[in-house]
Amino acid sequence: IANALALARGEGLRRTPHPTEGVPHAQKIDKAEAAIDGRASPAAIERRQRAFDPFPGATGVLGADTIKCWRGEVVPGHGGVPGQVLAADDAGITVACGEGALRLTELQRAGGKRLPAAPFLQGRPMAAGMVFAPRAD
Repeated sequence: IANALALARGEGLRRTPHPTEGVPHAQKIDKAEAAIDGRASPAAIERRQRAFDPFPGATGVLGADTIKCWRGEVVPGHGGVPGQVLAADDAGITVACGEGALRLTELQRAGGKRLPAAPFLQGRPMAAGMVFAPRAD
């Protein structure tokens, strides 16, 4: 970086226009891409949460509720069916994944605001055994 800055100050850099032909464009993100697949690894799901923040938000369905899962952290492996809630407490909602578990720490109900796990659980109690499913659009 220091070399590039020195070149920029000394006018040693030349401007090169970007090509106009043969350049691929990124496609619009579809909300269906943000559905959480509980069979994936916890690290992959955590990356998906970050990738889809702020739009459209990684989503799952719990009962009749669509829930956006904004933040999570990988936790040591737990047994359980992928998508199954293993624990729900002030630290977060621990959900079984394909190869371990993910603790969801920031969530949002449809029409609600983003909340840390503890206040989220006050308005939407969860218990071990409940199952998150991918969002059905």
